Amino acid sequence: MCHDYKCRQHSGIIFFTQDPFRHCFLVVAFILFRLATVEFCPSISPLLLPYKEIVYRDQINMLNASSNNQELEKLLGYDYEVFLSFRGPDTRNDITDYLHTSMIDAGIRAYIDDEELRIGEEISGQLLQAIEQSKISIPIFSKGYADSTWCLRELVKMVESKNTRRHKIMPIFYNVAPSEVKYQTDHYSNAIVSHTNKKRFDDETIDNWKAALNEVGALKGWDFQSMPNRGKGEFVKEVVNNVLIELKTAYLEVSDCLVEVNNHVDEIMRMICTHNHETKIVGIHGIGGMGKTTLAQIVYNQVSDDFSNCCFLSNIRETEITRLQNQLISNILKKRWPDINNIMEGKKVIKERLCSKIVLLLLDDVDEASQLDALVQKREWFGKGSKIIITTRDRGILNVPTLVDWTYELTGMDFDHSLQLFSKHAFRRDYLIEQYIFHSKRAVNICSGLPLALEVIGSLLSGKSIEGRMPH
Repeated sequence: MCHDYKCRQHSGIIFFTQDPFRHCFLVVAFILFRLATVEFCPSISPLLLPYKEIVYRDQINMLNASSNNQELEKLLGYDYEVFLSFRGPDTRNDITDYLHTSMIDAGIRAYIDDEELRIGEEISGQLLQAIEQSKISIPIFSKGYADSTWCLRELVKMVESKNTRRHKIMPIFYNVAPSEVKYQTDHYSNAIVSHTNKKRFDDETIDNWKAALNEVGALKGWDFQSMPNRGKGEFVKEVVNNVLIELKTAYLEVSDCLVEVNNHVDEIMRMICTHNHETKIVGIHGIGGMGKTTLAQIVYNQVSDDFSNCCFLSNIRETEITRLQNQLISNILKKRWPDINNIMEGKKVIKERLCSKIVLLLLDDVDEASQLDALVQKREWFGKGSKIIITTRDRGILNVPTLVDWTYELTGMDFDHSLQLFSKHAFRRDYLIEQYIFHSKRAVNICSGLPLALEVIGSLLSGKSIEGRMPH
């Protein structure tokens, strides 16, 4: 049609490109724009998935106790959240059993090793993996803990994980004083001497055990002996609650490539009245790909420290309502709730069980009024002082004066900020590389201020050039 230009047609739109490279990002930008403005054909949807994964690969780890998040964490290597290390004959049928059962009931994925099934002297690969994949380790120090070389090797691995990555050790001193563990006195001293005299382990191994005992013995934990007036049930409840707080289901990972968000965040914070003890419900609306979820997550993270009851319900438009109700109830009550059989049952439980709980709740991607009705029909369903954030593409869903206090529309980015966001993803810097200014501006113009499109196109072009390669 026009000399040597190549012509392609997609969904009624014709693109003219001189090379497949430009054609590629034109098509992707068009699909993303269609995603943001209309419900597009299911046949196009699979084409978009790889690009969405590029953008959100750093946002998958939502530290929430939901089944959705548990599945995602398993894919990322977090099969377990807590590793329990204990001496079987001392505590297996005692405090360890109480603790493990309570954690499972609270929805915490806790690993418990069956010491009686161990074979051989070498610590198993599965055991090492369980420690590495856990976010928290809880060694339960009993009188005979140091008698077990397996326990001591587990402890060394915990310390290694603590010092090399974000791994937390939360010790329990059960019928032993912390000083006995730290300084290896009394029974712990006898155990180390016994291991040394048997000459089955070299001096370096023994020294590593002693160093691990010293380091973990100095950590803040729970000293059961110092709580003579507390029963085991109350003690275990405190441990589980502290573990839940430490896991901090509230914090949500967001991209570090952010541009022009502070003003939006400040406005939402003003609407939600964080220092006000009244319940506030704020709705954020705008077309898809505009960054509503990211904005809501940033606000959620900033206020989460003020709440002990937090819940993030993601991708509501594609999730069964009863499953969302069950997730909400389980998260807030911090215990695994029986399956909800129908929506009316779920509404009844939420109203009756959560009415005294001051919550921080994020409802992401709501697309039907019935979803709000099933999860937050009335503000009285939650304790006074609760803060609720809703994101949606449909402003009409938020037109409930008796429920939603404020609405905030998120619109497209201006050209300069669009260039900055594109540059962060394409060049890993805040500004354009001179030789690519022309093509970069073309790409930014095509994206029309849509953050998701800018992120996807920038990520796709990173490391490439028209000719084949582009330096970072």
